[in-house]
Amino acid sequence: MRAHLVKSFAQELWNTRMNKEMSEVLLHAGPGTAMGNLMRRYWVPVLQSDEIAAPDGPQVRVQIMNERLLAFRDTEGRVGLIDEFCTHRGASLFFGRNEECGIRCSYHGLKFDVTGRCVDVPSAPQVASKMGIKAYPCIERGGVVWAYMGPPDKKPAPPEVEWSLLPESHRFVSRRLQECNYLQAMEGGIDTAHVSYVHRYEVDRDPMHVGAKANDYIKADGNVIFSIEKTDFGMTLFGRRNGDADTYYWRVTQYLFPWFTLIPPFGDHAMGGHVWVPMDDHNCWAWSINFHPKKPLSETERAHMAAGKGIHVEYEAGSFRPKANRDNDYLIDRAAQKDKRAYSGVFGFSVQDASLQESMGAIQNHEAERLLPTDKGIVMTRRMLHDAALGLAQGIEPPALDAGKQRVRAAGVLLDRATDPVAWAQEHLADGLKHPVYSV
Repeated sequence: MRAHLVKSFAQELWNTRMNKEMSEVLLHAGPGTAMGNLMRRYWVPVLQSDEIAAPDGPQVRVQIMNERLLAFRDTEGRVGLIDEFCTHRGASLFFGRNEECGIRCSYHGLKFDVTGRCVDVPSAPQVASKMGIKAYPCIERGGVVWAYMGPPDKKPAPPEVEWSLLPESHRFVSRRLQECNYLQAMEGGIDTAHVSYVHRYEVDRDPMHVGAKANDYIKADGNVIFSIEKTDFGMTLFGRRNGDADTYYWRVTQYLFPWFTLIPPFGDHAMGGHVWVPMDDHNCWAWSINFHPKKPLSETERAHMAAGKGIHVEYEAGSFRPKANRDNDYLIDRAAQKDKRAYSGVFGFSVQDASLQESMGAIQNHEAERLLPTDKGIVMTRRMLHDAALGLAQGIEPPALDAGKQRVRAAGVLLDRATDPVAWAQEHLADGLKHPVYSV
């Protein structure tokens, strides 16, 4: 039954392009939009906890889904996420004072707590109850501050993606600005076919891949055959490459609705993951996570990640913008492209991806694209997001709200050519936290 559905889906959609109506739904996530309403029904990663580490420390500007917000930690250690602007005259609270359990506006002294309640109006105390500001509830999990930005009575359980449940020693999390719409960035994370090309030489050089047999299979076979299984949490993508004489190498990746992806590990190295969150219609926050569910990351691994290697990046000073960016052509090295040190001449997994995704423009012209069989996962993702956004507008509850369904893993595995990878994944990756790590 599943095989039949996948085949019919492929026949129908291989050459399907996104039309204007679908584009309008998918690409805009501001308040009141169909996609914005959908995404606000899930816990949103906003910033790392250590960005606001100290009680009464400096507040931080954060833009999420076209909303300009301010994050801070109050005197008691509670995290607040409030509108950046004071309700009185619209001054930015970034210039306010974080003191005594609230942010006090530096212009006229109005003070707001983590719930957005105005607790003091020095010139007119009697109107404080009318001067409240927008605020979103927050939790901290996995070293990340998560916010819920949807209807208060619809708040789901906190996220249970595996890396968010591990000790700090077992994970490394970073975020970066990507200067394009979230959808084309996330589609790059879902598309595993590109690994055989743009990352072709990076896998040989990066310490997180050294010694992995998967490197050879990825480089030897660029003709990836895809199967897809729609799941309670999103979808599982099965990318098949030739393995040894009697095996296939299956790269099993996970898309957890609406914005998580999980990447298979290479050898005994850490697993990977991403989160793609709209900043506005033309930019997004790209989160990168490495984690090992069974052991702490080594000092060497952590130093490698902290230096902006692997799926992480080096930043421009004082920002989350990558040092290699569109203004300097991502530091492209044509000599390295010629002598096969970098397939595109750009170095670093995430910068390689960003250079190509941003090259499409801030918002890709989807009507001009011509899709291929390797784009099955991208087409299905678009349809899932589109249908869920329109469904919510009609009163249908969104999918994948059950955080318990997020307990899955990605895998890289050699299977006998007669083995059904879907059946294998259901046995070994469903509730993957109970199972070994599968990687070659």
